[in-house]
Amino acid sequence: SAADGSLGQIPQSHFYMVEALRLGAPEAMKRFFFERVLAGERLGNALSEVGGKHAADYKTTVRHDPEGDGWRLDGRKFYCTGALFAHWVACVAVTPDTRRRHICFLPRDGTPGLTLVDDWTGFGQKTTGSGTTIFADIAVPADRVFDHEIAFERRSRMGAVAQIIHAAIDVGIARGAFTVALDHLRKHTRPYGASGIAQVTEDPHMIAAVGDLRVRMSMADAMLERAGEHVDRADAEPTKANIVAASIAVAEAKIAGNDVALLLGNRMFELTGTRAVLEALNLDIYWRNGRTHTLHDPVRWKYHYVGDFWLNGKAPPSTGTL
Repeated sequence: SAADGSLGQIPQSHFYMVEALRLGAPEAMKRFFFERVLAGERLGNALSEVGGKHAADYKTTVRHDPEGDGWRLDGRKFYCTGALFAHWVACVAVTPDTRRRHICFLPRDGTPGLTLVDDWTGFGQKTTGSGTTIFADIAVPADRVFDHEIAFERRSRMGAVAQIIHAAIDVGIARGAFTVALDHLRKHTRPYGASGIAQVTEDPHMIAAVGDLRVRMSMADAMLERAGEHVDRADAEPTKANIVAASIAVAEAKIAGNDVALLLGNRMFELTGTRAVLEALNLDIYWRNGRTHTLHDPVRWKYHYVGDFWLNGKAPPSTGTL
């Protein structure tokens, strides 16, 4: 992500789906897909939609096939990160009667009724392939579908695994902006004319600003590492206390990553000066990627759940976004 936030986000869905399989799929399905993953095959997502009342208001449905043992899948998804580059498209759909979320795995190539559209036009995270995926009455074998609600009916680290990767993407974007800003500062930025300073690296205001940004970067790095330790502990000892602690620690790290990515993406221009805005340098990629990716889940609610936990001892909800 320090090189390009898209590179960090493309496999995020892959790791989410691997964890979803681990926590909820039947053993035979786990064995099949884990063998595929270990052979190098990638899983892309078709999770989010547009037009609903909220992000979890799914219109895409999966229903039992009345003419066989399998399922039929219908719907339309957007923000399908990594699907264009994957071997398998993992679609989250609900059953019409129970509204339970299921994950359906389809080969990206050779599946009748499956259409992937490269229509993502965001100004950041441009190469995540997060476009439209269409499912037109697709026949899905029974052994390619499982109930995703199982992962959330009992507390698990599902949400923490998903979110720590997003936090790491934000921290990586910030790290890239910091590194590039220092390089540009040393090589190209001129000192303020009235300062009497020979070179910008001697400017006390500049030195203090770099120090401030480095401290904030170090804080975000430390919080991310701490969150990772909590996620590992929740796997080794999956008690409710450990799982809740992982969710809270990851939410805190995501807040820190959100803030530092936006801060560095903006402040790097204040440090480096007017020349840095030239299109040929493409330095705005860090701001664009940070601004785009930090919108993934509303950070305002992470503040709420963190505060409610520390003030009132209330555990956050069991969801893929915490």
